[in-house]
Order: sequence, then structure tokens, then C-alpha cells
Amino acid sequence: MPARSNRMAAECRKTCIVTVFCASDGFSVRNNGATVAETFAVWPEAAAAAKAGGARLSATVSTAFGCPFDGEVPVARLVEVVERCAEQDIFELAIADTIGVGAPSDVHERLRAVRAAIPRRIQLRAHFHNTRNTALANALAAVEEGVRVLDGSLAGIGGCPFAPGAAGNVASEDLLYMFARMGFDTGVDLDAAIAAAKFIGGVLGRATPGMVSRAPKWP
Repeated sequence: MPARSNRMAAECRKTCIVTVFCASDGFSVRNNGATVAETFAVWPEAAAAAKAGGARLSATVSTAFGCPFDGEVPVARLVEVVERCAEQDIFELAIADTIGVGAPSDVHERLRAVRAAIPRRIQLRAHFHNTRNTALANALAAVEEGVRVLDGSLAGIGGCPFAPGAAGNVASEDLLYMFARMGFDTGVDLDAAIAAAKFIGGVLGRATPGMVSRAPKWP
């Protein structure tokens, strides 16, 4: 990881490098090839390499709600992991519901705990999978907690090879429609996002999970 991070930092000057950690060992071993403790052992060196390359650092904590191998992830465990992430000079921290088990109440609880555990200067981001059809509701809960950066996937495609049965991220166009309807200025062209989602469906030759791209234009 350190050698690879050195190369990445050198190639990605003045950009952002996202490092993914896990809140559970079961997923970390499969996704990162090491336990949570082992990934943090090389975190200082990786962060230094990124800084030397002029890149900003963002950290994502996957399985922040639950793990397909270890089960429920306690809030205290999530807090422990985000505190380790914040030991380095990150500008952003994301929590990810990798297998889509969270509900809005979980989002409120965990984001409040995370915010209390890290410096205020660190921007929060949220990443939701729609495996159990809660991603939009969870995104709204995150925004209610002050999050202003959300991950999405055009047409709602995707998944995770290490999370059996996991659906893709919440559809970007569904997020855009909902928040635009609520009065937020997303800065993203909804019509263009819908067109891109339809294009993706055409290339795949099947209906995609996103809803707004399949609905009549409104208003």
C-alpha cells in the first residue's frame, strides 16, 4: 500500500486521493486484503506520500452500518475507526452503508457520533447503497444532519463483489430530483443526468434501478 500510494501521489498532484478503510475486519480482509489494524498501520506513510505529492486526502469508512460477514457494526466501533482516520490531515470523511442495511434513524445516530468525534474542519460525505430501498431516505437524513456531499451512481447501477447481493449506489438522478424539488441548488443538470441514465440502460440492454429516468418528465 505505501509504495502504491507513493506512485498515486506522484501521478495525482493537486488532486484528491480517497483511501477506503472498513469498520469491520471481515470486510476489510476481503476488500482491502488486510485487517482494520493492518490498514491503519500504513496510514501515516500513505498520508505522507499523498501530502508530498500535493494531493488532498479523503477517507471513506465502508461497512459503517453493518458487515455481511461480521454482522451489526456498533456505533462505538465506527467512532473508533473514524478517529483513526482523522489522525491524518484529511479534509473529508465519508461513512458508507456498503450493504444497504441502514435506516434514517441509524444515519442520524451515527453521523452525530461521527461529528462529535472528529474536528469540525473535516467535511462529511455519505455513501448509500439501495439494497433494501432505503438509500433516498438515508440521504435525506444525512442532509438533515448537515451533510452536503453525497455519492450516487447514474441509473443506480453498481454493487460490490465482496458484499453478496448488494445493490448499486442510490441513483444520482433520483437524488437530484428529490433535492431540487426540495429547493436545493445541486449545481447539476437533472435533464442531462436523466439522459445519461437512459444511455446507460441502452448500453446495458436492460432496465436500470433508477426511478426518475423511467418516469414522465415533471413538471
